[in-house]
Amino acid sequence: MLVISRLLAQEGNGTVEGRVLSKSGKPVSDATIFLQNTVHGTQTSSEGLFALSAPSGDYALVVRTIGSEDAQVKITVKAGESLKIEDIKLSETPLALNEVVITGQSEPQSLRNSVYQVRTIDSERIRLRGATNLQTILNTELGIRFSNDLTLGTSDIQLMGMSGQGVKILLDGIPMVDRGGTRESLGQIDINTIERIEIVEGPMSVMYGTDALAGVINIITKKGHDGASLTVNARIQEETAGDEYDALTKKGTHNQGLGLTWQNEHLQFNGNVTRNNFGGWQGASTGRAKAWMPKDQMLYTAGTRFTGKRWNVWYRFNGTDETIKYLGNRNEYTGEAGDQDYITKRWFHQVQSEIRPNDKLHITAVGSYTDYSRRTLSTNVDINDRRTLSLEPGSQDKSIFTTAFFRGTAFYKAGDHLSILGGVDFSNNNASGARINGSPTINEYALFVAPEIRFGQFFKLTPGLRFLKNSVYDAPPVIPSLNGKLTLSKSLDFRFGYARGFRSPALRELYFDFHDASHSINGNVNLKAEYSNSFNSFLVWQAVSREGLRVSSTLGGFYNVFHDLIDTGIDPNDRTQTTYLNIHLFKTTGVSLDNKLFWKNLQATLGATYIGRYNEFSEAPEDFGSLPEFVWSTEINANLLYTFKKAGASINLFYKFSGKRPVYESADQVNIHLAETEGFHMADLTVSKTLGKYVNLLGGVKNLFDVTNLQNTSTDTGGAHSTGGAVPMSFGRSYFLGLSFQWTKH
Repeated sequence: MLVISRLLAQEGNGTVEGRVLSKSGKPVSDATIFLQNTVHGTQTSSEGLFALSAPSGDYALVVRTIGSEDAQVKITVKAGESLKIEDIKLSETPLALNEVVITGQSEPQSLRNSVYQVRTIDSERIRLRGATNLQTILNTELGIRFSNDLTLGTSDIQLMGMSGQGVKILLDGIPMVDRGGTRESLGQIDINTIERIEIVEGPMSVMYGTDALAGVINIITKKGHDGASLTVNARIQEETAGDEYDALTKKGTHNQGLGLTWQNEHLQFNGNVTRNNFGGWQGASTGRAKAWMPKDQMLYTAGTRFTGKRWNVWYRFNGTDETIKYLGNRNEYTGEAGDQDYITKRWFHQVQSEIRPNDKLHITAVGSYTDYSRRTLSTNVDINDRRTLSLEPGSQDKSIFTTAFFRGTAFYKAGDHLSILGGVDFSNNNASGARINGSPTINEYALFVAPEIRFGQFFKLTPGLRFLKNSVYDAPPVIPSLNGKLTLSKSLDFRFGYARGFRSPALRELYFDFHDASHSINGNVNLKAEYSNSFNSFLVWQAVSREGLRVSSTLGGFYNVFHDLIDTGIDPNDRTQTTYLNIHLFKTTGVSLDNKLFWKNLQATLGATYIGRYNEFSEAPEDFGSLPEFVWSTEINANLLYTFKKAGASINLFYKFSGKRPVYESADQVNIHLAETEGFHMADLTVSKTLGKYVNLLGGVKNLFDVTNLQNTSTDTGGAHSTGGAVPMSFGRSYFLGLSFQWTKH
């Protein structure tokens, strides 16, 4: 501490204070304030006020908020002095989307300037959903679908027609570890720590490597702001599971969270603990069994950050302790029941640092270590409720996956027309357990470079190359990409992109054998790596017809071709077994339209997608007749958020229609059958009200249309993951009520 105190004294900070106003003179809240080319920044209060501290020196202070032009003020900070600057008035801009994004970028920049098409979900929208997990937030987003495995109590995601193994999940830019293709990690992130979510559609293999074929979902956590402060956050929420609820017997969903952040000009410490308890849902099941299994989840986060004049370093720990309970029915003759606990522990350590030696160079380094385990604990319960361990073969199991990851990048601004981003990646993946053959290890090394070339103010081009070495697979010598943005007018942009994708098989797909009553799958050490070629384009129109009204519209299209796609199928060497196989050809294509409107106190969005998935039987018309190359499904979503500012209240509707999902299938490779999963409507209605200065009340109805199981005409009742029978989607209409508390002392 003595060393730190000396450092603080040597740097000699001053403070900057001011106020941000709109063109009409009203305070602007939640505007981002930062000193250009430094790590110092903050946000404005509800009165438009801000204050931050920084070492002595000359700076450019930048003010940025959605729907306004950036404002920039030259300032001089002197040690030990407070600088009060004049009110900053913002000018409204025809650019309705001026928010800052970081995913895939060389450094944080406005959404308008990015060559990638990035979707964002901000903290206010996250809060208004009343969510206790990420699935609740993402389930009404265009192009995103979830599937539920009720036997294991897990959910998986699909993005733009591609399943979870092709979707990269990042936490503050660092990959999350999963056992295999199922993205369980989405359900193991503390919702109370999330600042925003960024979604990039299309392959990002050059920037983020394997598993980024379909796109990237980057969850960005709260980092705090400059200035000395103490903040306490608390949240409690109660929710029914369909029509089932009882606080004493743990029926329904019960969420409690507590967080604490302390910081001064250079140091920050924070911690958060959240409990999610779900009592399951009986549904059509009888006896002890439940259609949706109970889950008890503890989520822990802790972190610290140290900030210097041109550098910072922070450490963050994320812990998950989760138990999913399968309750078996009693044998009518013996009275004995068999239970299983699926116990997951995830310890995720992150370290990140950045330094800006000068205004042209920005260097970052990130490292992480993940220790992930999933244990199956099987027990027998007799008629007197005495519990003993099951002695059945394979009934006790534990699988362990560890990953060490490092990523270093350097960004150099060579001039107004050229900047260069380069970096290195390294990952070490290990697995062990009774169901894993041996103790396999996969190492991957990568070098990537992505220069950004600017042709005046109207055209920006970003080619990229990734050089890859995989310890198990012969990766392609280079993975290329090309992204560009053409500014057609002040309110019209055109983005386009091409990327080569690559995904090496995961350890689970190679070495993991899994057999139970509902699953039967063997790993396949002979799998090939996946390759893809992907194209996308977006036309973005943004305009303001008058003050207070902003409209934007985005028309997009994509086309993806995959070779040797990894999926499950019947083992050709043993028709009684299921294994992982390479599908020599698979395609997805589609179009999307997304419209946004901001008018006074109203925010509204309306969008649609039309997505096609490849029909493999169309390749052989001589065997199966003339069949379409693609089978298509439709999605439509709408969000309406209206704020009553004087009352401190809002009413919010989140809606999505997912059309029927067709697929051609054959049980004998002779007869073809068109199967369909029925379409459904999903909607949440929430109401928010402030209670005094520190408390907010949020309540509402989730799953307004009372969706539970979807009808499915598939005849596939075998395989690793059976697709026959009803498809579980939700446990029906539920009601929730919650309180959140935030107190800050500066």
